[in-house]
Amino acid sequence: MSREFDPVKLSVLANAFDGIVREMTNGLLRSARSSVINTARDFSCAVLTANNQLLAAAEGVPVHVFGAGPLGEDMIRLHDDIREGDAFLHNDPYMGNSHAADHVILVPIFLGGRHLFTAVTKAHQADCGNSLPTTFFATARDVYEEGALIFPCVRVQRDFTDIDDIIRMCRSRIRVPDQWYGDYLASVGASRIAERRIQELADKFGIEDLTEFVDAWFDYSERLTAQAIETLPACELQGTSTHDPFPGTPDDGVKLQGTIRVIPDEGKISIDLRDNPDNLPNGLNLTRATATGAALAGILSGIPENLPSNAGTFRRIEVLLRDGCAVGVPQHPFSCSSGTTNLADRVVNLVQSAFSQIDDGYGAAEGAAGQAPAKSVISGVDDRNGNPYVNQILVGGVGGPATPFVDGWPTYQRPVCGALLYHDSVEVDEQRYPILIRERALVPDSGGAGRQRGGLATRVTLEPTADFVTLTYGMEGKFNPPKGVRGGAGGAEPATWVEDAVTGQRREIPVVGRYDLLRGEKVVSITPGGGGYGDPYERDTTAVLDDFREGRVSAEAALSAYGVVITGGELDEHSTTSTRERLTTTR
Repeated sequence: MSREFDPVKLSVLANAFDGIVREMTNGLLRSARSSVINTARDFSCAVLTANNQLLAAAEGVPVHVFGAGPLGEDMIRLHDDIREGDAFLHNDPYMGNSHAADHVILVPIFLGGRHLFTAVTKAHQADCGNSLPTTFFATARDVYEEGALIFPCVRVQRDFTDIDDIIRMCRSRIRVPDQWYGDYLASVGASRIAERRIQELADKFGIEDLTEFVDAWFDYSERLTAQAIETLPACELQGTSTHDPFPGTPDDGVKLQGTIRVIPDEGKISIDLRDNPDNLPNGLNLTRATATGAALAGILSGIPENLPSNAGTFRRIEVLLRDGCAVGVPQHPFSCSSGTTNLADRVVNLVQSAFSQIDDGYGAAEGAAGQAPAKSVISGVDDRNGNPYVNQILVGGVGGPATPFVDGWPTYQRPVCGALLYHDSVEVDEQRYPILIRERALVPDSGGAGRQRGGLATRVTLEPTADFVTLTYGMEGKFNPPKGVRGGAGGAEPATWVEDAVTGQRREIPVVGRYDLLRGEKVVSITPGGGGYGDPYERDTTAVLDDFREGRVSAEAALSAYGVVITGGELDEHSTTSTRERLTTTR
């Protein structure tokens, strides 16, 4: 059927569905109430087919949407009376969701009386009812200590009307309930946008054209993926990465590995994550959705071609998971509170860096991660109005990975997000919460040296304007900073401490935990830098000079890391040539 489908119409409809998802995204971004959604953009929108295949995701965050199919499977399996006007709330990590903080709204879309599509909005909540005021409870020993209010794909609307029982449950358990309800309305509204637009699309093109388009689009995407894989050499790659020690992990951290098999004759790639540790007694465990999404994100980052993000592409990629595995399918009651971040970031890194073993031009270095205090969940009572608040702030970025072609981005945020999350506006955060951002600056020499340089770390200094602000955070990469590949250097490790605002006396704080930052104190938060790609002595000397002039690299690092001599602010070409020749022969 795909060979007979009009290629012009195929392109038109593919872009139409992409436009629908972008309209959903804009609607949710502009109407949500919490800063983590309407400023940081920690949410994703997608459209599934009736048989629960990812059709369109536009700029969806990989860890949110790449494993979205099981969300629709849960809706179909649990409800045999789905009809137009329904909406479902799903955040169960033991079924098809990512973690309890990601509230998903599923709206089945009916055309001609048949359920043919499902609209999906997944939005990270400012609060989800955890026992501590954080949605990333990395030290929770089990789901009961975590405390989140979990909804296993329950109906939340019937005939386009809220089911008040569910709404009351959320309002009674979630901190700042009006904020949550505003985000809920925004998510429902975004899914309803997709419902209307797809119905309009069916009126214009016909239901039969839409159903035929789905098959044609998936087949086309599968062919593109097969062709891309067929250009790769047959190989078996071993990827490894180590997560820092946290409460509930071994003393030397969590060692992860994956085996990637490239089978060009069949146009397929498999990634085997089964040989990894069992579920951990903390909140780091991945779910089926996040383990799948992280593996797919790493593979798509490792292949040079830009492939569609849909189920047709994924037909050619097999992700092998194990029940009861920390990076597989979790067993209840192990907590998955941080299942969209820590180990998921490590899976992305180990996969994309493994592809660099094929040859120059493939894969990427490791990108930085972690929930430094500049990316923490803040909570308390605002002295200015007496109102409670809770929200995740994203005022500090991390260093992105260098690729074979470009330097790493300093606004990367983390591997599982693919640089799609936004930085908070300092001014908006200061207006909404009792905090003052004294400093936000890039850290020179923090990106891993390479032919392409890793992204720089960010330094943020924050202080409360109230009696105290509670920070819940988790540093990652302090003991295992992001690694470079193909001769590239690793990124700088993160750091954080608290200073007395008057005396400047410094006090170290734990790597992960909860800290009440008092008036008169300030926290200094430095995120990790990204890894470099390729031999630093092959970096274009003018790029090193530009880095120096822009304050990204010091003159000392230009010499020691890149063999580039800068004198009086100018490039000394003769000395650089001789220095690089000497350093190359002596290393």
